[in-house]
Amino acid sequence: MNRVYIGLGSNLDAPQEQVRTALQELAQLDHCVLVHHSSLYRSDPVGPPGQPDYINAVAALDTALAPEQLLDALQAIEQSHQRVRKIHWGPRTLDLDILLYSDQVIDSERLTVPHAWMLERNFVLWPLAELVPDLHLPDGSSLHGHLVQCPLGTLEKIPL
Repeated sequence: MNRVYIGLGSNLDAPQEQVRTALQELAQLDHCVLVHHSSLYRSDPVGPPGQPDYINAVAALDTALAPEQLLDALQAIEQSHQRVRKIHWGPRTLDLDILLYSDQVIDSERLTVPHAWMLERNFVLWPLAELVPDLHLPDGSSLHGHLVQCPLGTLEKIPL
């Protein structure tokens, strides 16, 4: 089994419910075990102006699926939530991203791991730090060091 971290985000159609439902669906994936997940966080939108705020979380998953098999499974969950890909960084019902896949570095046509933008996103780093504060990334850098460079800002933990 490989430990993976999945970023979840939604800003359409009851975003808190979208993320909570997606967490339940991750727990039901074949060849996967949902180990734990962060709190939910409210974040400012990244991308085109005028979007609603996002609800974000990070999940820790143990999986026997290969990286692209996991990506297929995550995209199937997104599709079940009527994910529409019209505008880059635009509003969405559900976004599921593989942030880290064990200690692997992956750069394929379909998948980049560690996730290309994760180190610039407080809504990824802070929920990830809630789960594994002493995490070291595949390049050997510490998550703590990246948190210093990506402050909490307006990110808010949402009470359950």
